[in-house]
Amino acid sequence: MTFLRSVVGKLWFTILLLVSFVLFILTVMLLEFFQNYAIEKTQDDLTNTAEKIARILEEHPNEELPIGLEISWEVIDKVTKVVIIKNDHEVYYSPNTGNDQKLTLNDIKNDPELSQVLHKNKTVEKVSNLSTKNNANNKDADYSIIGVPLHLSGENGGVFIYQSLEVMKDTSQSTTKFILLVAGVAIILTTIFAFFLSTRITAPLRKMREAAFEVARGKFDTKVPILTHDEIGELATAFNQMGRQLKFNMNALNQEKEQLSSILSSMADGVITFNRDGAILISNPPGERFLQYWYYEKGEGAESEAIPSQVMELFHKAVETEKEQMGEISLQGRHWVIIVTPLYSNRFVRGAVAVLRDMTEERQLDKMRKDFIANVSHELRTPISMLQGYSEAIVDDIAESQEEKKEMAKVIYDESLRMGRLVNELLDLARMEAGHLQLTKEKVNVSTFINRIIHKFQGLAKENEIYLNTEIEAGIDFFYFDPDRIEQVLTNLIDNAIRHTPKGGSVVLTVAPDDKGMRMEVRDSGSGIPEDDLPFIFERFYKADKARTRGKSGTGLGLAIAKNIIDAHKGTISVHSKLGQGTTFSFLLPRNKAD
Repeated sequence: MTFLRSVVGKLWFTILLLVSFVLFILTVMLLEFFQNYAIEKTQDDLTNTAEKIARILEEHPNEELPIGLEISWEVIDKVTKVVIIKNDHEVYYSPNTGNDQKLTLNDIKNDPELSQVLHKNKTVEKVSNLSTKNNANNKDADYSIIGVPLHLSGENGGVFIYQSLEVMKDTSQSTTKFILLVAGVAIILTTIFAFFLSTRITAPLRKMREAAFEVARGKFDTKVPILTHDEIGELATAFNQMGRQLKFNMNALNQEKEQLSSILSSMADGVITFNRDGAILISNPPGERFLQYWYYEKGEGAESEAIPSQVMELFHKAVETEKEQMGEISLQGRHWVIIVTPLYSNRFVRGAVAVLRDMTEERQLDKMRKDFIANVSHELRTPISMLQGYSEAIVDDIAESQEEKKEMAKVIYDESLRMGRLVNELLDLARMEAGHLQLTKEKVNVSTFINRIIHKFQGLAKENEIYLNTEIEAGIDFFYFDPDRIEQVLTNLIDNAIRHTPKGGSVVLTVAPDDKGMRMEVRDSGSGIPEDDLPFIFERFYKADKARTRGKSGTGLGLAIAKNIIDAHKGTISVHSKLGQGTTFSFLLPRNKAD
């Protein structure tokens, strides 16, 4: 059955069936023709023989009759019998006539057709069986009988020649066998030819089928050999052209897909594409992070295919109204602005694309801007108020004694210095954050540099009853950095440590070599920094609890400036602190090539 379903089987079966049908019709017609032809030919031969015998006998009348009979017996063959009737008393049979094959005079006279030869001088043709007494066993044998009138000496006789139809049947059977043999040979040859022809036709088709499977597996370089220049060859050429064009189109699609994937992956905004049913089709890494934030917030009960309700609401509105929708959502302390735009397939909406923009940094920057204005206003309001108040007191002569006036003037002077320091630090910080910080690096003797800074703070430390010390490990004598800027950093850190350390405490400055450069630490035994404040310690205007500053608060910009200076040196700064156990600020200065 598999063979018949193939092209070879179908073509072979069709050709074989068609040829077999034609041969069958031709065989039937040829058999019928040869049978009729054999009978007609036999009858014509018998008629000619009978007429020839009659003519011979008429040419040899009377005494020459025996000669005419001998000649007549020579004319006939072995299977042909002859009965010559001269009159009712003279009947002659051919020598090859047996007793069981005789056509008697009575049979002729009793037969209404054969008797017409004797009585009406007519030539008669008839097929009959010889049903004589001596022919009981062959009564069903049919004979073709031909009767021809005979005129001898004025008497009406006849020549009757007959032959068994079995002879003609044998001849027809031989012809039939020959025709059937020829038909069988023709069918065999047709089968071979059909199979050969179908194989020749289908061989290129099978190669095309194999090539098509290879192309379906992605091997677009597969080519079909062009064996002929007919329609199949043209089909192979078209197939190869199709493969090349398909490879070109697939490469173009892959390039566009990779380009689109690269664009989506490199986008800072999240992109999520939905079909019309709301299922996610494509999402880039920022979009995946947004969904992960949402899954984490919902907990373990959230389905992996679920979508935030706010996003789905915007999606349904965009699909229904076919207009762009916008909304906001907050997850895990981050803020996103969502823009959902419908996607079209011709004129129909086939889905939507959601663009998720993380606005957390913008919101933080806006908050920082507002906090900066508030902090600057707060920092300036106090000294301005004090300047205004004390100056009014002096103008209004509220201070009666000269000492009181000097005390008020000193407060005004201190507050003006504080305002100047605040403004200078703001300018320094602005220049640093704008990238205008210029470093003047030089080779510095570390021990001399550190001792000078410690010596500067010894008086303040003794005044506050704080033990101030330095520890310089061996292995580092000289180092390249900007001494003025690093002194500014250490001054800020040591000053903060002294101000936040109670009496009897200690502040230690440690300098140690590192694999990457030089590490400095300022460790105090003060009150420490709350854990919640540690992430914001290097932000502008950060201040510790004023209850721990002994009434001498700074501007809150020192640590921000220190971080910018360390960053300019390509270094890192960090803080470790536990409430009530002290604080350690450390920074690493990387080694330069000159080191």
